Amino acid sequence: MFHQFRQRVTGWFSQPAPDALYDRQLVWLAFALMITGLVMVTSASFPISSRLTDQPFHFMFRHAIFLVLALGTSSIVLQVPTEKWFRYSTYLLALSIFLLVVVLAVGKSVNGASRWIPLGLFNLQPAEVAKLSLFIFMSSYLVRKQDEVRQSFFGGFIKPIMVFTTFAILLLGQPDLGTVVVMLVTLFGMLFIAGAKLSQFIALLVAGVGAVIALILVEPYRVRRVTSFLDPWEDPFGSGYQLTQSLMAFGRGNLMGQGLGNSVQKLEYLPEAHTDFVFAVLAEELGFIGVLFVLMLVFALVIKALYIGKRAFEKKQLFGGYLSFAIGIWFAFQTLVNVGAAAGMVPTKGLTLPLISYGGSSLIIMSVAVSILLRIDHECRLLPDIDEPTPQEAPPEKDKKKAKDEKE
Repeated sequence: MFHQFRQRVTGWFSQPAPDALYDRQLVWLAFALMITGLVMVTSASFPISSRLTDQPFHFMFRHAIFLVLALGTSSIVLQVPTEKWFRYSTYLLALSIFLLVVVLAVGKSVNGASRWIPLGLFNLQPAEVAKLSLFIFMSSYLVRKQDEVRQSFFGGFIKPIMVFTTFAILLLGQPDLGTVVVMLVTLFGMLFIAGAKLSQFIALLVAGVGAVIALILVEPYRVRRVTSFLDPWEDPFGSGYQLTQSLMAFGRGNLMGQGLGNSVQKLEYLPEAHTDFVFAVLAEELGFIGVLFVLMLVFALVIKALYIGKRAFEKKQLFGGYLSFAIGIWFAFQTLVNVGAAAGMVPTKGLTLPLISYGGSSLIIMSVAVSILLRIDHECRLLPDIDEPTPQEAPPEKDKKKAKDEKE
């Protein structure tokens, strides 16, 4: 019996692993970010959770429930073929517009922004659903109208801008400029990849930047955010308070950090420590090493998304290719804004750190996005290489020999 057991163990180590039908590295990257998020949300929310609920682990339990919901939803979405997303992208877009209208009518208002629909267990944020649905719709549109996008200005270029404008108007009514900017940047990237004319692309870029500047100037609170970002120490106890406290957290972190749980800024000096500014607490407790580790995880996930998109294009799966690139750009830009706001590099915006920040809607939608990436990669692995003939296309050996004899 021992001899058989030893043979099995030896064979297990000596035989190569079978080819996987999914990207295991992408799964581990997502899990690593989720676990990091759970640990940091637990640490950052401890003081405010104790004050609000007399239960120090209140937000930790809620975030753990969100994780379970996210994993359960992702496991279901993983079974959905990408062809279904392509076919029903218009219906998903209509559902997102409906939810954005509902949130304006009966949404829950927090800090002057009406962005959430109460659902009992958690508050649904339609803006998160809108981001993913817009990217799915745009991916299907670029497949269906690829020639128009490259040749016609109105037919292929203005139509998606009109769809985006509808989303932007509804989102600005909440108000939520951050989501609008994320959508706009991702849309730019998708149109550029689709081969839109450079002149049209530059014109759209100038118009988009001009619109964002105008939207900032018409709202006094947005102007204060920009001015406080330029010099937060001018008013450290007013408009620059949140940013100065975040910078203090970064300064205290040094190389190795103060140690997990030893943040001072999370003791209700830094507002939104477990949501928008969880990265500042991470920098204070884990230092430069922790910051570098998390950024490398996100960067690796983005690279994986772009690689899956490239592979999908090589296998002629255009919808999967566009959607993979959209998810990669989305994750990269939202991380850039969140980390940049915490570090004082860009004005503060209410955008979560992908798969890390506290928030049920964001965590579930981004987990769904990762599962869609896994599905795209899985379907590409099942397809033969374009350059190689399929088993049905490969001529039988007898036919090849007969053709050779006839030639001689």
